[in-house]
Amino acid sequence: MTARAAAARPVGTVTRGTTNPNRLRRMDRWIAAVHGAELRRADDLVAVDLGYGAAPWTAVELLARLRTAAPSARVVGVEIEPARVAAARPYEREGLVFRHGGFEIPIPQRPLLIRAANVLRQYDEAEVAAVWERLCSRLAPGGLLVEGTCDEIGRRHVWVALGPQGPRTVTFATRLGSLERPSDLAERLPKALIHRNVPGEPVHAFLRDFDRAWAAAAPYASYGARQRWLRAVRDLTADWPVTDGPSRWRQGEVTVAWGALAPRG
Repeated sequence: MTARAAAARPVGTVTRGTTNPNRLRRMDRWIAAVHGAELRRADDLVAVDLGYGAAPWTAVELLARLRTAAPSARVVGVEIEPARVAAARPYEREGLVFRHGGFEIPIPQRPLLIRAANVLRQYDEAEVAAVWERLCSRLAPGGLLVEGTCDEIGRRHVWVALGPQGPRTVTFATRLGSLERPSDLAERLPKALIHRNVPGEPVHAFLRDFDRAWAAAAPYASYGARQRWLRAVRDLTADWPVTDGPSRWRQGEVTVAWGALAPRG
């Protein structure tokens, strides 16, 4: 392989590529709601759907949801598997294109948003920090990287939000009617945290305390799962740096400062 060919080779490895329509709705809605003001202020809002998979649904949906906050938003779907790019091309439209590539983000401008859902799940934990750093280095000033994992139909989702300086927050999001206890979300922790859900690690302590608050809020279940969740999260705020408020909690979300959950060591 020549040096030129090596330089052009996408960075990363091919993942399974499984996807479903509406799978990433919780992440998309959070981005539009929580970061809508920054998106609207952008002169040229370009977002990247990194690793959209075997079908282009998530990129199509990201464009529609971003445009609720920023009507001029554009989305670039990036995939490391050439056949997936070819399959997505018929779905291109104004504001939506697909490109072959990986973590190098092969577009000329720096995107304001990179969304990488279910991409690092198949990587080693030791690789995560370097991938985060590489992706964040491609962001526009004030840009946002959202990286996380969800189940196949998007009922449970956990993601990390990062800026050019590194990780900021962790968001837990769920369809409340499907939840037996908050620690059910542990199976969808992003790669940086999923192997840290063990005694002595902050994320384990957080989920333990969340389960305890959920149990204590059991009397509120008679008013519905939403009211029980609201009460449990409110109790959590006494000991954990929850960064959002009731308007997001009602959506089945809670966001915590990254520093409180970051792996030890």
